[in-house]
Amino acid sequence: MVNLTIDGKQIQVEESATILQAAKKAEAKIPTLCYHPVVEPYAACRVCMVEVSLKGKADLVTSCNTKVQEGMDVQTNSERALRARRLNVEMLLARAPAAEPLRQIAKELGIKKTRFAVKDPEEKCILCGLCVRACEQIVGASAISFIERGTERKVSTPFGEPSEACIGCTACAYFCPTGAITCEDKYGRKVIHEEMYLGPTTAIRVPSRQAVPMVPFIDKEACIHFKTGECKICAKVCDREAVNYEMDDTLRDLEVGSIILASGFKPFDARRIPAYGYGRFPNIITAMEFERLVNASGPTGGKVLMANGEEPKAVGIIHCVGSRDENYNAYCSRVCCMYSLKFAHLLGEKTKATIYDFYVDMRCFGKGYEEFYHRLLKEGTKFIRGRVSEINDLALTEKEEGKLIIRVEDTLIGTVRRIPVDMAILAVGLEPSVDHNQLAKKFNISCSQDTFFLERHPKLAPVSSFTDGIFLAGTCQGPKDIPDTVAQAGAAVSEALALADAGKVELEPITAEIDDELCSGCQICVGLCPFTSITYDKDKGISVINDALCKGCGTCVAACPSGASQQKHFRDAQIFAEIEGILLV
Repeated sequence: MVNLTIDGKQIQVEESATILQAAKKAEAKIPTLCYHPVVEPYAACRVCMVEVSLKGKADLVTSCNTKVQEGMDVQTNSERALRARRLNVEMLLARAPAAEPLRQIAKELGIKKTRFAVKDPEEKCILCGLCVRACEQIVGASAISFIERGTERKVSTPFGEPSEACIGCTACAYFCPTGAITCEDKYGRKVIHEEMYLGPTTAIRVPSRQAVPMVPFIDKEACIHFKTGECKICAKVCDREAVNYEMDDTLRDLEVGSIILASGFKPFDARRIPAYGYGRFPNIITAMEFERLVNASGPTGGKVLMANGEEPKAVGIIHCVGSRDENYNAYCSRVCCMYSLKFAHLLGEKTKATIYDFYVDMRCFGKGYEEFYHRLLKEGTKFIRGRVSEINDLALTEKEEGKLIIRVEDTLIGTVRRIPVDMAILAVGLEPSVDHNQLAKKFNISCSQDTFFLERHPKLAPVSSFTDGIFLAGTCQGPKDIPDTVAQAGAAVSEALALADAGKVELEPITAEIDDELCSGCQICVGLCPFTSITYDKDKGISVINDALCKGCGTCVAACPSGASQQKHFRDAQIFAEIEGILLV
């Protein structure tokens, strides 16, 4: 450890620490632009100048790359240090007058205007080289470098052309201290609506903000290390050494007594309705994309902005996109009305836009939902009853120029209206998850007409499936909101625990059985059994039924050509006896 004094305060730091790191521990503020803790410091901006006294000699040094020494006395705001700092800031202002962080430092130092000639008033790059070093040392791509000399010196790709070495990681923009480097999509837009999704956009992240367990993972497709073999910043900063780049995905076989299926849903793909213009017009977004847009960690910091970065003056919210439509999904998705009302409320809070809400029927069925609807009426949201027919940009009047035109039949006044808006939000419905059919086959679960998992009974067994030990929770069984999902999940857990706590399983009394003497071993019943309860015994040459799996559906009984398969309590002789009894009466 090394003992030193910073601005009259004695501290003790590690021998390898720099003056800048020691100053942070001493709570002394030293301005800097070119420093980042994960990149080797070069002191390119020279804004962090301090005066150091050691062994009777005083010198000006850059604090970001000067190591501490025993007995060192550091003055961060001495007259000599401040004079040198002001001079360096003035020279940087002449080079990059548009750099906002630099202008802020100049303001703190009392500099109103640089004394040196300004070449380009719009320039932001201070030539600190932080982006170049990050691309070389961290990313390992070396896609950018310094070119030219003297006053013409700048940062660019080789020969000013797009570099093949660039992997599009955007690290250069991340490390740039002045915002001189920006990354835009291929259309040059400021807000990338096409690439919005729920959750953070970094390579190492948790699956979602409500993930259980809350364990992060590394996305190999986005991680710089798996592209170039370099970086490893996350491993360097992890104190618990939890990052392991060599770990592979593993499959584990677990023996369980019950299963709760909660496979969720997928949003309806709005591109399936071309008339709504999703994918053709940048300011037509889906509900999930708007949710991401208004999130504080979203691409705009929670601000509602259009693709050109401006705030919309009029916004349209379209209900029932992909729901209650015989051409797509005939069922109601239940959640669309309420999250559309929530969007209208958020738009009213965050913008001054006129809000139009296009609904078919307002279904506010939950506790307090109707009151929220009436609150939106008082807040000034304009509700228009009618299904939107199309959204286009064909202007008929000067007022419609540059707007999205929503054509809708207003059923309350009996006329077709054209509503010009700046942004349209499509309230898409819910559909079964992508792997829904595979799960149904794997767990032998029936699906209802709307393709969601079918419960055993809609009232008496709403969380049970037709397969014992397999229970349903959430939107895999049908569209529902969060309170209903939580309630159903609790019920499913209770059913699973009750099954485990009982210690025994009650079997169906009416199951099928096979007469060994009559069975010819044709195996027709094996392929037809929906519960896979029938297997073929090669040694005996007959089919065998597992009573624990059989549900007594009678499929094998009806299909058996030799009559070897019979239903308990429903054998042919028993049925004939019942018929005779009826006839005798």
